[in-house]
Amino acid sequence: MINKNSPIPIYYQIEEEIQSMIESGILKSGDLLPSEREIAEKYNISRMTVRQAINNLVNKGLIYRKRGKGSFITGRKLEHDLSGLTSFTEDMAQHGKKPSNLIISIKTITDDAFISSKLKTDIKDEIYKFKRLRKADDEPIALETVFTPKKLVGTLNHSDILVSFYQFLEKKLNMKIDYGKQTIEASLANQEEIKYLNIKKGDPILLMRRISFLKDKKNTPIEYVKSAYRADKYKFNMKIKRK
Repeated sequence: MINKNSPIPIYYQIEEEIQSMIESGILKSGDLLPSEREIAEKYNISRMTVRQAINNLVNKGLIYRKRGKGSFITGRKLEHDLSGLTSFTEDMAQHGKKPSNLIISIKTITDDAFISSKLKTDIKDEIYKFKRLRKADDEPIALETVFTPKKLVGTLNHSDILVSFYQFLEKKLNMKIDYGKQTIEASLANQEEIKYLNIKKGDPILLMRRISFLKDKKNTPIEYVKSAYRADKYKFNMKIKRK
């Protein structure tokens, strides 16, 4: 409900109400939002006020416009819980989404001091570098680049990384992944990310970097991964406890 006597701006109240309906599932992905005129008449407010609320929701990635057709719901963002180490495939299954991958490239590299330092390998050791476009229900969500030591994984084929790299490590190679160290920061999409994620120049992304370690005596690094997530489709959450 809109309270015109509240110190909170009316446009913000409209924005919050629509966002709440999206997050609760009342408004679903693809639904047509009532027109500015209809919303303005419903609350007896100006169309300019409604337009400001909708513009904010467009900027948040919750609504998109089609010229001549109106404003449509993008949908709720997918959430990833940072309290545990899970794969993208496992995350999508928890959300009831069908995960898929487009393998962009797979090759071996050497003489990369930065990657070697992350994986604790010799500078001359071969390291697999593969790039995948991660999708949910055929919609691009993240562009991912993974580095993993060849001496640990052996020969790596497209089929090994087509579904889940963690599944390949744990079920085919019988490795146990213990924990990961991860950082997340906001960034602007580069040209490659714009191309594969189907976003525009200047759009924000969530840039995640992670090193995963095996459960062995040396806590051996098994992967260094860099993932660019669409900020309009994905968000991270965590439970924190006061010390």
